[in-house]
Amino acid sequence: MEWKEEGLPCIGMLNSALKDFQHKNIFGWHLSVIIDFDELIEKGMPSEDEREIVDPFCDQLDEEIKAGGNALFLVRETWNKTRRLVWRVYDPEIAHQHLQHIVDHHRHPRPFDWHMEQDTEWDQAAWYFKQLET
Repeated sequence: MEWKEEGLPCIGMLNSALKDFQHKNIFGWHLSVIIDFDELIEKGMPSEDEREIVDPFCDQLDEEIKAGGNALFLVRETWNKTRRLVWRVYDPEIAHQHLQHIVDHHRHPRPFDWHMEQDTEWDQAAWYFKQLET
Protein backbone atom coordinates (compact mmCIF):
# COMPACT_ATOMS: atom_id res chain seq x y z
CA MET A 1 0.00 0.00 0.00
CA GLU A 2 1.18 3.53 -0.75
CA TRP A 3 -0.40 6.83 0.23
CA LYS A 4 0.51 10.32 1.42
CA GLU A 5 0.02 11.63 4.92
CA GLU A 6 0.88 15.23 5.82
CA GLY A 7 2.46 15.55 2.39
CA LEU A 8 4.93 12.71 3.00
CA PRO A 9 4.89 9.28 1.36
CA CYS A 10 3.80 6.31 3.43
CA ILE A 11 4.56 2.77 2.33
CA GLY A 12 2.78 -0.08 4.05
CA MET A 13 2.51 -3.83 3.86
CA LEU A 14 -0.83 -5.17 5.13
CA ASN A 15 -1.75 -8.73 6.05
CA SER A 16 -4.94 -8.61 3.98
CA ALA A 17 -5.87 -12.17 5.02
CA LEU A 18 -6.96 -10.74 8.38
CA LYS A 19 -9.74 -8.69 6.76
CA ASP A 20 -12.15 -11.61 6.95
CA PHE A 21 -10.55 -13.32 9.95
CA GLN A 22 -13.31 -15.10 11.85
CA HIS A 23 -11.82 -15.14 15.36
CA LYS A 24 -11.04 -11.47 15.89
CA ASN A 25 -12.25 -11.55 19.49
CA ILE A 26 -9.37 -13.87 20.41
CA PHE A 27 -6.79 -11.28 19.35
CA GLY A 28 -8.45 -8.33 21.08
CA TRP A 29 -5.37 -6.18 21.72
CA HIS A 30 -3.81 -3.74 19.25
CA LEU A 31 -0.02 -3.46 19.59
CA SER A 32 1.85 -0.72 17.73
CA VAL A 33 5.66 -0.46 17.84
CA ILE A 34 7.29 2.66 16.37
CA ILE A 35 11.01 2.63 15.56
CA ASP A 36 12.89 5.88 14.88
CA PHE A 37 15.26 5.93 11.89
CA ASP A 38 18.69 7.60 12.04
CA GLU A 39 19.92 7.74 8.45
CA LEU A 40 17.40 9.24 6.06
CA ILE A 41 17.08 10.11 2.41
CA GLU A 42 14.44 12.42 0.97
CA LYS A 43 10.93 12.83 2.38
CA GLY A 44 11.62 11.07 5.68
CA MET A 45 12.43 7.71 4.12
CA PRO A 46 15.28 5.53 5.44
CA SER A 47 18.50 5.11 3.50
CA GLU A 48 19.41 1.67 2.18
CA ASP A 49 22.06 1.35 4.92
CA GLU A 50 19.43 2.24 7.53
CA ARG A 51 17.05 -0.40 6.20
CA GLU A 52 19.87 -2.98 6.43
CA ILE A 53 20.10 -2.16 10.16
CA VAL A 54 16.41 -1.84 11.00
CA ASP A 55 14.81 -4.50 8.78
CA PRO A 56 16.49 -7.51 10.45
CA PHE A 57 15.43 -6.16 13.85
CA CYS A 58 11.84 -5.80 12.57
CA ASP A 59 11.88 -9.34 11.19
CA GLN A 60 13.22 -10.75 14.46
CA LEU A 61 10.74 -8.73 16.50
CA ASP A 62 7.89 -10.01 14.35
CA GLU A 63 8.89 -13.62 14.97
CA GLU A 64 9.29 -13.04 18.70
CA ILE A 65 5.96 -11.22 19.14
CA LYS A 66 4.13 -13.96 17.21
CA ALA A 67 5.88 -16.78 19.12
CA GLY A 68 3.56 -19.41 20.50
CA GLY A 69 0.66 -18.04 18.49
CA ASN A 70 0.28 -15.01 20.77
CA ALA A 71 -0.07 -12.48 17.95
CA LEU A 72 -0.97 -11.96 14.31
CA PHE A 73 0.99 -9.54 12.13
CA LEU A 74 -1.27 -6.78 10.79
CA VAL A 75 0.77 -4.07 9.06
CA ARG A 76 4.19 -2.52 8.58
CA GLU A 77 4.38 1.18 7.68
CA THR A 78 7.31 3.40 6.79
CA TRP A 79 6.57 7.12 7.12
CA ASN A 80 8.14 10.35 8.36
CA LYS A 81 11.41 9.00 9.78
CA THR A 82 9.70 6.01 11.40
CA ARG A 83 8.78 2.37 10.95
CA ARG A 84 5.57 1.17 12.55
CA LEU A 85 4.84 -2.50 13.15
CA VAL A 86 1.34 -3.51 14.23
CA TRP A 87 0.08 -6.81 15.56
CA ARG A 88 -3.18 -8.13 16.94
CA VAL A 89 -2.35 -9.77 20.28
CA TYR A 90 -3.96 -12.47 22.39
CA ASP A 91 -2.14 -12.00 25.73
CA PRO A 92 -0.91 -8.42 26.14
CA GLU A 93 1.27 -9.19 29.17
CA ILE A 94 3.45 -11.62 27.21
CA ALA A 95 4.04 -9.05 24.46
CA HIS A 96 4.65 -6.24 26.93
CA GLN A 97 7.15 -8.27 28.97
CA HIS A 98 9.05 -9.22 25.83
CA LEU A 99 9.30 -5.63 24.61
CA GLN A 100 10.38 -4.47 28.06
CA HIS A 101 13.07 -7.19 28.08
CA ILE A 102 14.42 -5.89 24.77
CA VAL A 103 14.62 -2.36 26.17
CA ASP A 104 16.08 -3.42 29.52
CA HIS A 105 18.84 -5.43 27.80
CA HIS A 106 19.50 -2.91 24.99
CA ARG A 107 18.68 -5.45 22.27
CA HIS A 108 17.56 -2.88 19.71
CA PRO A 109 19.55 -1.04 17.02
CA ARG A 110 17.38 2.10 17.13
CA PRO A 111 15.14 3.78 19.71
CA PHE A 112 11.57 2.53 19.74
CA ASP A 113 8.37 2.81 21.71
CA TRP A 114 5.15 0.86 21.83
CA HIS A 115 1.53 1.32 22.65
CA MET A 116 -0.98 -1.44 23.29
CA GLU A 117 -4.67 -1.12 23.98
CA GLN A 118 -7.70 -3.33 24.04
CA ASP A 119 -9.62 -3.15 20.76
CA THR A 120 -11.98 -6.12 20.64
CA GLU A 121 -13.92 -4.72 17.68
CA TRP A 122 -10.71 -4.19 15.67
CA ASP A 123 -11.63 -0.53 15.14
CA GLN A 124 -7.98 0.45 14.82
CA ALA A 125 -7.45 -2.07 12.03
CA ALA A 126 -10.55 -0.98 10.09
CA TRP A 127 -8.85 1.94 8.30
CA TYR A 128 -6.29 -0.39 6.75
CA PHE A 129 -8.90 -2.84 5.54
CA LYS A 130 -10.93 0.00 3.98
CA GLN A 131 -7.90 0.86 1.85
CA LEU A 132 -8.23 -2.53 0.18
CA GLU A 133 -11.63 -1.49 -1.16
CA THR A 134 -10.39 1.66 -2.93
